[in-house]
Amino acid sequence: MSNVEADEPAEVSCGAQVRGGRPDEAPRVEVFPAREVPLGGPRAMSVRRTLPQRARTLIGAWCFADHYGPDDVAATGGMDVAPHPHTGLQTVSWLFSGEIEHRDSLGSHAFVRPGELNLMTGGYGISHSEVSTAGTTVLHGVQLWVALPEAHRNTGRDFQHYVPEPVRVDGAEIRVFLGSLAGDLSPVRTFTPLLGAQITLEPRAAITLAVDAGFEHGLLVDSGEVRLADTLLHPADLGHVHPGVNALTLVNESDAPARTILLGGTPFEEEIVMWWNFIGRSQDDIAQAREDWASGSRFGTVHGYDGSPLPAPELPSVPLKPRGRTR
Repeated sequence: MSNVEADEPAEVSCGAQVRGGRPDEAPRVEVFPAREVPLGGPRAMSVRRTLPQRARTLIGAWCFADHYGPDDVAATGGMDVAPHPHTGLQTVSWLFSGEIEHRDSLGSHAFVRPGELNLMTGGYGISHSEVSTAGTTVLHGVQLWVALPEAHRNTGRDFQHYVPEPVRVDGAEIRVFLGSLAGDLSPVRTFTPLLGAQITLEPRAAITLAVDAGFEHGLLVDSGEVRLADTLLHPADLGHVHPGVNALTLVNESDAPARTILLGGTPFEEEIVMWWNFIGRSQDDIAQAREDWASGSRFGTVHGYDGSPLPAPELPSVPLKPRGRTR
């Protein structure tokens, strides 16, 4: 998914801070509400963006999270994101309902379906398009980005598809699409230690999961009222837990199933610069990526999309200013 906010994109300089604490202590949960962002066009599909924001720019290497739907495609027109570029990141597509057709400049032609992971590696540069299919009536899911570390930032293009088997634990169904949780391990390659899983809790169910104490974690609530440790999270809230705990307790406080996405990873120590759909390490990196996209080089061609590629926004007229590390 492209970052196609109507307003001028902001550059973000991001870092991570490790906070101590004993693994047996109850975790302190920071709550970050989402902000509404239109994807563009006269019938803009609205998404809820939880990463990045000023108070929290990274969870591990997770650097971008859009949460959308349930979206009535008949009313909004669904998703139609023209070919656009990416550098220095991996995109993670995960749906709850609907179907999206994916095409990229690697030559991949795939479909994003509920419970199936599509992971695309941009590295030095890739372009792709995303369009909801004609049979989709309700579109609902998340689009996530993972920052690549400097050692792999210019890696080659790649595309992976994986369908995790559901794991049942204490009134919960867990689908691990990245990393390991609840005895399940995803085979999908990442460039830093990561966790990504959908956890669906039965009504009033409670579950305690062993987690890596070296990870920080974020719980995004899609539906239901979910208590993370001692903190109640509402739909579209993101609860963040710093490293230093080895177990997380989730309680569904509602009388209907609750669905969440659990993200985690080791703190990302490198500073990064995010602007539009690019991740680099400097203003020059971003400017060069934009110039290459405008000139038609570096990112390849997406075949099969009926329409023109997205133009890059203009860079700000003043020097891009880093926002500094997250504290």
